[in-house]
Amino acid sequence: MKVVPAHTTPLPDEELLQAYKNNGDQETLATLYLRYSTLVYGVCLKYFKDTETARDAVMNIYEELVRKAMKHDIQHFKSWLYTLAKNHCLMQLRKKNPVRNMDFDEGFMQSEPFLHQEENGEREETFNRLAACMETLPPVQKQSIVLFYTEKKCYNEIAATTGLAWDKVRSAIQNGRRNLKICMEKNGS
Repeated sequence: MKVVPAHTTPLPDEELLQAYKNNGDQETLATLYLRYSTLVYGVCLKYFKDTETARDAVMNIYEELVRKAMKHDIQHFKSWLYTLAKNHCLMQLRKKNPVRNMDFDEGFMQSEPFLHQEENGEREETFNRLAACMETLPPVQKQSIVLFYTEKKCYNEIAATTGLAWDKVRSAIQNGRRNLKICMEKNGS
């Protein structure tokens, strides 16, 4: 019978990680990293779509791992490493293609000054038409609209208040909004 020496049995991830944290031996961390280097390479290749860039990233992620493994409380090394690799790739892509600000014509979008240009009389007239249209709604739609928009209740709270099923509440609100829109359009809004 052949006896396998203890040093050839692979240690679990947690033990290798703890050994690295205890003594700072990068060889221990490298052993652990090599277990998942194919996973890291796959993540990098997915984001960069270039083998050389992905290989470089695998090395850069190891360097990042050397610094971060000491600082973080890592419970599941494989998933933590996957997240580290993904975040590394995303940060590199952001550096390569930073977000650009665009100038736009103010007339292209509604702006707050435009929204508040209505005269007080026009606003009051709109509210009066809305109130009149609310009265034309079926009672369930009216109650659901009031609870949702005026009292700021969620669908579950409205369902509990009215005794309606959640999907019936959603339907009452959607139909009520549509009916209000039609009524407002008919009455000149």
